[in-house]
Amino acid sequence: MTEEAVDTVSPKALEMFNKALGTLERGHAEYAISLFSTCLKAEPAFLKARKFLWAARLQHRKKQGGGKVGGMLVTLKNLPSYVLASLYLSSGKSAKTFLLTDTMLNRDPLDLKTIVLFAQSAENLELPEVAIQALEIGREHFPDNVALLRFLGRLYLETKRTKEARSLYERLGALCPKDPEILKAVKDAMALDSMTKDGWQEASDKGQSFREMMKDSQEAVMLEKQAKAVKSDRDTEALIAETQAKIEAEPGNINYYRALARLHIGNKDFAQGIATLQKALTVSPGDPELDQALSSATLQQFDHEIARLKESGDEQGAQQKAGERTVYAFENLQERVQRYPNDLKLRYEWGFALFENDYLDEAIQEFQRSQRSPQHRQKSLYYMAICFRRKKQYDLAIDQLNQAAAEIEGMDATKKNILYELGEIHELLEKREEAARYYKQIYSVDIGFRDIRSKVENVYS
Repeated sequence: MTEEAVDTVSPKALEMFNKALGTLERGHAEYAISLFSTCLKAEPAFLKARKFLWAARLQHRKKQGGGKVGGMLVTLKNLPSYVLASLYLSSGKSAKTFLLTDTMLNRDPLDLKTIVLFAQSAENLELPEVAIQALEIGREHFPDNVALLRFLGRLYLETKRTKEARSLYERLGALCPKDPEILKAVKDAMALDSMTKDGWQEASDKGQSFREMMKDSQEAVMLEKQAKAVKSDRDTEALIAETQAKIEAEPGNINYYRALARLHIGNKDFAQGIATLQKALTVSPGDPELDQALSSATLQQFDHEIARLKESGDEQGAQQKAGERTVYAFENLQERVQRYPNDLKLRYEWGFALFENDYLDEAIQEFQRSQRSPQHRQKSLYYMAICFRRKKQYDLAIDQLNQAAAEIEGMDATKKNILYELGEIHELLEKREEAARYYKQIYSVDIGFRDIRSKVENVYS
């Protein structure tokens, strides 16, 4: 998962962001928090929205006041959630930790323990800038907290923000002048910072290598490997060996299993990647994220084998393998829904799979459940309506579509599809004026959508 800029987020999320921003500017911080949080549920990596969410949180906290007593009450209220979030993180359930701590920070954005938990889960989800953002907020209010500064300094180095890393480690050096690890980190940060300016060129001119500049060749080797966009086989083998050693040292840390599986799968060694995830599930049984990762790895293995068969000219073998993939995807999804019946995202995916295979009544039942998920509500209503249409239950289809359309303020792809279906159903019912009303709404904003031009022209003719 990577951080997203304004121009890459969905139109719906961007619209929600703008609405939240206006609400914050009018001084309604509590409502703005709600709107920003809704936006970030759809686009969790939307960094600019997170920036303003923090501003809204701090503004709301300032308005509430309450002093130390109020802060203690909020801390006590968050305590059960903090314990649960800690358990989630230690068992490798970073996504759950991320969502829970994000909610906790809405109540108290300056609880240091929660900030650190949130940052750890964000890092595990490959959102380093989100983690940095949270830690920088924490640093403003806890400028001398050594643990927080260590964490932030490491992330600065990993994201190549060498200037910030150097400044931070110099501060750490002043706070802990006798700590050998910090003193070494100060030297490393200074070396890296100098290389990003003119130090690297100067060292190259002298024939001095990166390793020599870093003083510690082993540290330099690992940094080089992690920094390469494309790792060589030898680099990958070294990282695999290092991660396996970490698993041996901490066999209960699920994050190491995930990392090892990613390395194997990235190396096209799907069998080892799948075996690693299966081992992880024995350590943390009933983990939906691991289960999802295992399913994804198996599907990638199918895709790799299909591509290999096509390259060798074995079209019949590729078709057979593609059929096996379809059966696996369907059955695996069904099994996971049974294991995690309260996972609404899975319910939506299972409903869509049933819909695609014409199990209409069963699909309707799943969409009725998945509509409780804010992220999948409109699409659940849309596909439920399509099921009703195929069953010729047009009044029920219209009800679902109208409900979905009313909840979408802008004109995104989902709303266009909803209005198009409403137009077609009204055409089937020989209500041409009603059909035209829906078609024109699309035509006025996107004349190239499907065959909307001919639909509108037919209405006028």
